[in-house]
Amino acid sequence: MRTKASRLDLDWHTGHMERHVSIRTRVISAVVLLTGLALALSGVLVYLQSQASLQSRVSADLARVADEIELLAAELDPATGEPFADPEVLLRAAMEREVHLPSEGSFAVLAGRVRFISQPAVRFRPEKNPELVEAVLPLTTGDVVVFGEAETALGGVRYVVVPVRFPETGATGAMVHVVDMDAERALLRPTFTTYALVAAGSLVLVAMLIALLVGRLLRPIRSMRETVERITETDISQRVPIDGTDDLSALAATVNGMLDRLETAVTGQRELLDDVGHELRTPLTIVRGHLELMDAADPEDVASSRALVIDELDRMRRLVDDLLTLAKSEQRGFVVPTTIDVARLTDETLAKATTLGARHWVLEGLADVEASLDAQRVSQAWLQLAANAVRYSAEGSRIGMGSGVDGGDLRLWVRDEGVGIAAEEQGRVLERAERGRSGTGTGLGLAIVSSIAKAHGGRVLVDSAEGVGTRVTIVVPVKEEERP
Repeated sequence: MRTKASRLDLDWHTGHMERHVSIRTRVISAVVLLTGLALALSGVLVYLQSQASLQSRVSADLARVADEIELLAAELDPATGEPFADPEVLLRAAMEREVHLPSEGSFAVLAGRVRFISQPAVRFRPEKNPELVEAVLPLTTGDVVVFGEAETALGGVRYVVVPVRFPETGATGAMVHVVDMDAERALLRPTFTTYALVAAGSLVLVAMLIALLVGRLLRPIRSMRETVERITETDISQRVPIDGTDDLSALAATVNGMLDRLETAVTGQRELLDDVGHELRTPLTIVRGHLELMDAADPEDVASSRALVIDELDRMRRLVDDLLTLAKSEQRGFVVPTTIDVARLTDETLAKATTLGARHWVLEGLADVEASLDAQRVSQAWLQLAANAVRYSAEGSRIGMGSGVDGGDLRLWVRDEGVGIAAEEQGRVLERAERGRSGTGTGLGLAIVSSIAKAHGGRVLVDSAEGVGTRVTIVVPVKEEERP
């Protein structure tokens, strides 16, 4: 039976995947929608502009017809050479001169009825539209030019009625010029049909291109998700591939940095647990064994066991301190560098080292330079080397300590005349829980020294020969302005 927690976890993962899938869908949909709206808005604006241009052109054509009839009325009758004296003659002459477009037509009205119509070749026949004729006939008896439009069963039209009046005879008539607006608008349809097809094709092309672009842009995020999914409790080595210099690449680099810190923390935790299990098991076993075998009734046995247990507990405390130091060495802030006088640090460290054992302590070098170091950590590492030298050398033997600058490196060393380190062991003594052949110590001292050196961006060098002695050197880089 699935628990509530597992159901919530499954729901969260399911919702997470849905959101991941919908990111691409939403981006593509948003871009396509905005592009479609932009194309549609452009089409509407162009259509409205075309309609306005059409209306303006038709109005100009109708006004031109009215002006032409007024001009014709002021001319002479070609048949008589005299001014026009009858509206019938004038209207006939006007109808003969009319040149019509396919969407235009005219007719003349005399005595309240249609008297003249356009030539048979003219397509548009407004006189055959009863609604139109009925609407304009009352306007033919007026004295002013009338512009109008009408919606009839045969379509929408615009017209101009140009009255003709002769005051001398009292005769009247009118010229009616009509434009078929449906036919004019039909001329625009191919253009907008083409625009609609081009817009639809452009929309499909935009959708394809944005799908490719979004897929490419989201690739780093997909790589991050896949990388995180491959990370397990035992494998934190996966890293997100970085390709490019954009913001997503910077995000991938940040994620990799986070994984580096996480791997360092997990590795340090694992090593700490291993060290604790390895190093504390022996003293705990010794303490338990002696306590179980101790004769409580024998004061001498109790005193002996007490001394041994205290010694083992002290060793356990040193182990815990060393392990905590190694664990902290993997964290930020382990070292806090400040500008220090290396010569002064050398003198102070040598003075402290002389209390570690009865040896012939010698100052072998003094670097008169200032360097950016954590004085406490460096002194801790240096004294650890001095303590090792005391542990593996005979009383009264020579131990040298010194500092110097070699090229771009500051070198801090301890040299002893002790038992030395075998060649096959020199590569391992800096590792955790590694001891020399003597088998004494915790095996963490040189590992601590190495950690402090690495925290300063440096390293530890071991030069030793069995039966001759050992020189261990801490090498730390020195900046150009820090050199003398």
